[in-house]
Amino acid sequence: MLFGQSVFQSVLMRLKEEGNDTEDDGGNAAAFRIAGLNGSFVAATPDAPAGTANATDSYLAIVAEHSAPEPEPQPPAEPEAPPPVPEHLLRLSEEDITEELAIGPSETAETLADKRRQFAKRNHPDSVPAEFRDNATIRMKTANLMIDRAIKDLYWRSS
Repeated sequence: MLFGQSVFQSVLMRLKEEGNDTEDDGGNAAAFRIAGLNGSFVAATPDAPAGTANATDSYLAIVAEHSAPEPEPQPPAEPEAPPPVPEHLLRLSEEDITEELAIGPSETAETLADKRRQFAKRNHPDSVPAEFRDNATIRMKTANLMIDRAIKDLYWRSS
């Protein structure tokens, strides 16, 4: 604070005093002008006389200079052939999946859980392309059902 005024108040007072010196038509016109800047902020173009440039003309001149030509239309791309279906995803029968899992009478809960994980690594629907997810889902459902049955049989054998 300078002499009981904040810095902002003192700057306002100084500007008001300076503004009184430059007032020329009722005090309002000088309040909206900055000394030394009596034109626009946009520079005059070489084609136009000084002082006639405005923001719209300058913007349009820049846009015209930098506008890119329209790209040539490309011929439509030929659809790609779908990738071949992996052989293991075509084997959907229970017999095929039983053979692949090779569940035997000596299995434990741990070995069955390991077989489930190994089967899921190769066949989980999230790890195959979208075109083959239906087959992978069928295989996973069947394998989970068979492993769950084997675990249930373990429970009934031990009781």
